[in-house]
Amino acid sequence: MQAKNLFEQTARVQPAKVSVQDLRQQISEKYSEVALVPEKGFHFHTGSFLAIMLGYDAVLLDGLPSGTVESFAGTGNPFSMGDLKSGEIVLDIGSGAGFDSLIAARQVAPDGRVIGVDMTDAMLEKAVEGARQMGLTNVEFRKGLAEELPVEDESIDVVISNGVINLCPDKEVVMREVHRVLKSGGRFQIADIVVHKEVPQGAKDNIDLWSG
Repeated sequence: MQAKNLFEQTARVQPAKVSVQDLRQQISEKYSEVALVPEKGFHFHTGSFLAIMLGYDAVLLDGLPSGTVESFAGTGNPFSMGDLKSGEIVLDIGSGAGFDSLIAARQVAPDGRVIGVDMTDAMLEKAVEGARQMGLTNVEFRKGLAEELPVEDESIDVVISNGVINLCPDKEVVMREVHRVLKSGGRFQIADIVVHKEVPQGAKDNIDLWSG
């Protein structure tokens, strides 16, 4: 009876009725601005102020390129769940300007490597430049979607993500992709936004509320 009631409650949660293509375009435009004009100011915090607020060590920030730090726009700190280990292969979903990817690349060096995936060209370009400035050769950035990760099956030791999955309408698809790419016994360290009450359907269907 309890299982049935749980199913009935779950069945009442309707997906957002938004155009996924339009939503991705809107999000990409917003985060292109974060990459290209981070000083503009947004409805969410960015940069070193945000990173310190989320628990990143100030010393850690000093070792990152200023361009990487200024375009940071996460919602938490995936490393608060534990540092990565040398030799691990890491996937960063929604890597943005490369903030977490570059931190991860240093943690897993010298034998580990990091793959950052993002759909926004301006962010990818900034991430690549940040890795170049740091002289990191064990990190690469690929254009792709959280729902269609450009990564081989069972090839990843640790998946990290920071404030990105909440922007995906079909989170079940994202989680299936995470499961697909993780090795047996792999880890998922995610920082994101969680709501404790169902979002009204009208709000979910309003595409302008997804990215602000």
